[in-house]
Amino acid sequence: MSKERLLILDGHSLMYRAFYALPALTNSDGIYTNAVYGFTSMLLKMKEEFAPDYIVTTFDRKAPTFRHEDYKDYKAGRKKMPDELIGQFSLVRELLEKMAIDIFELDGFEADDLIGTLSVFAENQGIEVFIVTGDRDALQLATDNVKVVINKKGMSEKEIYDRNRIIEEMGVTPTEFIDVKGLMGDASDNIPGVPGIGEKTAYKLIKEYKSIENLLMNIDKVSGKKLVENLMTYSEQAIFSKKLATIITSVPMEIDLNSIKSKEKYDVRAVKDLFYRLQFKSLISKIPDEKEAIEEVFSAEFTVIDNLLALQEIIVEIKDTIYIIFDIANASIFSKITLNNIYLNYMGKNYLIKVAELFTEDKEKTINYLKTLLENNNIKKVSHSIKNAYTALSKYGIKLQGVKFDIELAAYLLDSAQNEYSLQTLIETNLRTSISGDDNEKEINKVSLLKELYENLEKKIEEYNMGELLYKVEQPLTEAISYMEAEGFNIDKDMLTELSKKFALEISEMESTIYALSGEEFNIKSPKQLGKILFEKLDLPVIKKTKTGYSTNAEVLEALNDKHPIITEITRYRQLTKIFSTYIEGLKAVIDTDGRIHSSFTQTVTTTGRLSSTEPNLQNIPIKYEMGRAIRKVFIPHNEECVILSADYSQIELRVLAHISQDENLIDAFIKHSDIHTRTASEVFNVPIEEVTKLMRSNAKAVNFGIVYGIGEFSLAKDINVSRSEAKTYIEAYFARYPKVKKYMEDIVVEAEKNSSVTTILNRRRFIHEINSSNKIVQSFGKRLAMNTPIQGSAADIIKLAMVNVFDKLKEKGLKSTLILQVHDELILNVYKDEIDAVQNLVKDQMENVIKLLVPLEVEISIGETWYEAK
Repeated sequence: MSKERLLILDGHSLMYRAFYALPALTNSDGIYTNAVYGFTSMLLKMKEEFAPDYIVTTFDRKAPTFRHEDYKDYKAGRKKMPDELIGQFSLVRELLEKMAIDIFELDGFEADDLIGTLSVFAENQGIEVFIVTGDRDALQLATDNVKVVINKKGMSEKEIYDRNRIIEEMGVTPTEFIDVKGLMGDASDNIPGVPGIGEKTAYKLIKEYKSIENLLMNIDKVSGKKLVENLMTYSEQAIFSKKLATIITSVPMEIDLNSIKSKEKYDVRAVKDLFYRLQFKSLISKIPDEKEAIEEVFSAEFTVIDNLLALQEIIVEIKDTIYIIFDIANASIFSKITLNNIYLNYMGKNYLIKVAELFTEDKEKTINYLKTLLENNNIKKVSHSIKNAYTALSKYGIKLQGVKFDIELAAYLLDSAQNEYSLQTLIETNLRTSISGDDNEKEINKVSLLKELYENLEKKIEEYNMGELLYKVEQPLTEAISYMEAEGFNIDKDMLTELSKKFALEISEMESTIYALSGEEFNIKSPKQLGKILFEKLDLPVIKKTKTGYSTNAEVLEALNDKHPIITEITRYRQLTKIFSTYIEGLKAVIDTDGRIHSSFTQTVTTTGRLSSTEPNLQNIPIKYEMGRAIRKVFIPHNEECVILSADYSQIELRVLAHISQDENLIDAFIKHSDIHTRTASEVFNVPIEEVTKLMRSNAKAVNFGIVYGIGEFSLAKDINVSRSEAKTYIEAYFARYPKVKKYMEDIVVEAEKNSSVTTILNRRRFIHEINSSNKIVQSFGKRLAMNTPIQGSAADIIKLAMVNVFDKLKEKGLKSTLILQVHDELILNVYKDEIDAVQNLVKDQMENVIKLLVPLEVEISIGETWYEAK
């Protein structure tokens, strides 16, 4: 018969370990959760692995212990617990209460003493004990039946010690381990030990003499004059240190085995509610479901629509708002995107429309019926990820209209820092409801909850005053970018092939140059082989080492740039091979059957509000090098009747900065249409405008854009290759000339510290929890985010609204020309030659008048036979 088991969790130790091992996680309310998450993960993992019959958690109390009374400097000098950690202890206590796990804590004693007492009590009852901790002090408690589970490598690995393992690895018994600590002391607890005795000597002495007392009784046998002298001088301190290090195993407290019995039945719903609140999505499934809750949540009934007569009947019945989910396959690949099913909730009834089956019956009639429903603007649609629906439906000639609310976009606006916004996740986190079942059951249960989720999110959107941003910018934009996906960008395959040959030749020539400079052939792409060439054969100074050898990353190469001509060649080689693989070979692989590339655009990826482009990413085509810029030559108009038009905002972020800061000098520069960088150079370097040199303007440009990103003197000095003191002078001169910019930077940081968030001109909100971190590096990063986000985010809002207006105006005027791409501050259009003047005027007017700022928005328009020419 197997023994019963007791699991003891060292609360404070595990919380500390989790806090420092995991990144600074927060939920959408800005509550720090990393320590709670780590502790909870460990608790669930230990419960599963050891299947304990009894379970408890111990915590330290704030009150001083007997050790503090004996030694006032006990644990003196320890850093104050970070505020981000302090607040998490109440959450862990709440979790333990909901899971019916007893907490042991007692004034005058440390958690270690309670752990020691509990373990001895349990062992005497014939119970096997597992102590889970990050503190090696607990090793002294190990016996044959008391195992100490030590967390290692953050929270991911553990080591289990019993008495025999400690003897094998350390050469001392668990009890003798206390004597080792008494001799060597413990800096973390401020236990003094004996000066001059470190870990190695302490272990050696105790292995031989077994205890401090026996060591002192045999002091005449100890070799080493200084060692003997220290032992004799600090003999009392050694014995006292041993006392401080000894865990008490007889704390006067009541232990009721029935109370600490591991509870199979506890408030499961309350625990899950807490996980939903803390957004511990991955842990929710590890808590067993309540049968009652399952029946309540997953009992949604539905009607299957798998024939045209049934489809016609339901469509005739629908007159008002519908809650709808589109089951779309291959949503991010235009050529493969298909509509499989539609899940619909109307007036509390659920329907599964099997579109793929209906297509086999009569595709044309099915499409016409769906058009009646989906193109009716009077029937409002609440859905999730509407953009994908627009794109998929467009392939069947269906133009979705009447969109009322996009669940995904609303959730993104409420917190742009989440990893994903799947409907299941949003239901779990907002409605605190789990979804299970097969695919159809899951989707039906989701659509049945869509109305409740919509009401939940709509209320929050109004509360945070984001209605205009959602209804006038983000939701209308989904139709525009879906249209862009469908249009695609035409590709000159012959030019792409020609470029491919040029790149291959250039790369081959560079390889030959590198081999000549190194004196041998090797794999340039192998960091290990390259490291040997650079640091062993060429004897260049080693900048950084890794576990596997020499580091040859970009930062290392930059530091070696002036040490040998091979460095420049390797840097160019890396750039060229990356461009070749990503944008030459990569583009070949994604050209569709129509000869175009159909990138997928996403609104819910970036925290700043900018659009994201994937498969392929057309926003990242390199322009720094001519070989990179040349890639734009392969992007051509749809046909010979068209040209490419590029409309690019001029210095939009600096104009936003002028508007937000209300700095008169910066505003004046833009109103007078000055060259902002030349003017800044004139004012920062205190010279007349006509005497501003090219270098001065370049440095001023770095300052202008650096200020937008909260740059400091160190980074600026590195960027423009000047001393830190010179960079500091430039920044100070800039702020002296633009004092309200400096005030804005200071004020926005204060606002972020107060609210843990900042907003854009159109009230887009971004959480910045980093700004209140106790870690100075993280805090500094948070401050830079606070300074930049309102500027970059406002610029993103403006270009998005401009896209919506341009798209709408092109449709309104019945023009054939279309939007095909957006790259940050630039719109790209495929324009018919007979519409050039009309489109050019329309685009310029819509972009420059999209929003009223204190400074004018200016747009530069260029036209060409390729994207390259249009830039």
